[in-house]
Amino acid sequence: MNSDDFLLTLKSVSKRLREFRLVDVNLDVRRGEYFVVMGPTGAGKTLLLQIIAGIHYPDSGKVILDDVDVTYLSPERRSIGYVPQNYALFPHMSVRENIAYGLRVRKYSKADVDVIVKELSRELGVSHLLDRRVSTLSGGEQQRVALARALAIEPKLLLLDEPLAALDAETREEVRDYLKKIRRSIAFTAIHVTHDFVEAAALGDRMAVMINGEIVQVGEPSDVMNKPRNEAVASFTGFKNIFRGAVRGNVGGLAEIDVGGIRIYAVTNRVGEVTVAVRPESIIIALEPVKMSARNILKGVIQEVSEIPPFVSVIVDVGVPMAVYLTRSAFEDLGLELGKIVYLAFKASDVMVF
Repeated sequence: MNSDDFLLTLKSVSKRLREFRLVDVNLDVRRGEYFVVMGPTGAGKTLLLQIIAGIHYPDSGKVILDDVDVTYLSPERRSIGYVPQNYALFPHMSVRENIAYGLRVRKYSKADVDVIVKELSRELGVSHLLDRRVSTLSGGEQQRVALARALAIEPKLLLLDEPLAALDAETREEVRDYLKKIRRSIAFTAIHVTHDFVEAAALGDRMAVMINGEIVQVGEPSDVMNKPRNEAVASFTGFKNIFRGAVRGNVGGLAEIDVGGIRIYAVTNRVGEVTVAVRPESIIIALEPVKMSARNILKGVIQEVSEIPPFVSVIVDVGVPMAVYLTRSAFEDLGLELGKIVYLAFKASDVMVF
């Protein structure tokens, strides 16, 4: 891909700030892309955004925006819109004044300000709120106003720091869907930080996983979720079944791996000591041996049942405890309960080996 296709490039960016750090971060974001940075709390995601925004300068490395080195430029000279976790709206101002703030700082005429505020408020569904104080708004409404204020200056890049984290589950889904909708009507490039892989998968064109200040994997969400590069990424992205094992041989082109005394078959060329990982959603649970192409069929006893909306989580002892996710209706149809003998089936291609 031509470098001209990248709006943002980070070159070996490092920074230490109190307990947070970035370590040699290299990253490219394409023009028009909705890029998600996902990682656990404390991974350095917010610090990364603040380096890009110019709130902090890196200890080393470069930030290139639209082919210009902006590493040490002040925030107002970067043409970047930034929506922090708490939205940072001005409580003493109306919605109209909040959206217009950046435009007035940049000395736009009153006529231009009025046109831009009117158009953006319509696009983001807050036209009816323009004369309200932001302190009277719901979380979802505040989020839309913060987006409108950030987009008003027509930034080259929009930075969103955990934009849905403070919302309740229903509002979070509503705003997530709204973000997808406004992307179709307002073209912009964005970096969205989150710790929620459902959010990342729903919104991201591409995503990066950040752990302990390092970017450990970049790719399309489906690739990162289903083909994690290492155990840390697998654990963070929802592979609940992670076990140590050892490759004991090869059967029919598949590696035979001893995991706690049971045999798991996987597609890998690795030898010796390994780690295997299987997503709970990739496992089929049945009341009798399953006649299917799945190479792995294990017999076990249900040890634990719990709700993990929208799934029911069933822990089955097959020699090691394996988690299976299934819908509530499937759980009830099978008549599953503690102590019941069941069979688990999953494909060799669904087993990740590190």
